[in-house]
Amino acid sequence: MPAASQSPAKTKSAGLTPERSLTQRMEALKRANEIRTRRARLKRDLKAGRVKVHGLLLDPPDYLQTAKVFDLLLAVPKYGRVKANRILTHCRISPSKTLGGLSQRQRNELVSYLRR
Repeated sequence: MPAASQSPAKTKSAGLTPERSLTQRMEALKRANEIRTRRARLKRDLKAGRVKVHGLLLDPPDYLQTAKVFDLLLAVPKYGRVKANRILTHCRISPSKTLGGLSQRQRNELVSYLRR
């Protein structure tokens, strides 16, 4: 009877996130804001042509690991929703895939497709 040895509070909060202290929440918020700011700056640079998407796909910085590939493609000039979806479908990549979740095959195929 292992279930009886658990307290009711543990079984009740099994699906909830753990409580965090104010300091932990503030640190997480600070990190999230920093990542959002860096991503926004990068998207502006992509849009202006100061940064090439190929290098980011092959070796993404830490703050881009959890960014969606679809969102990154949308920031590239001349790529809208339809073209970005077509590219991802051609490379057999889900639109919800993150940069950190791409396999080496997917990275190489996507970069070679974009360089055409």
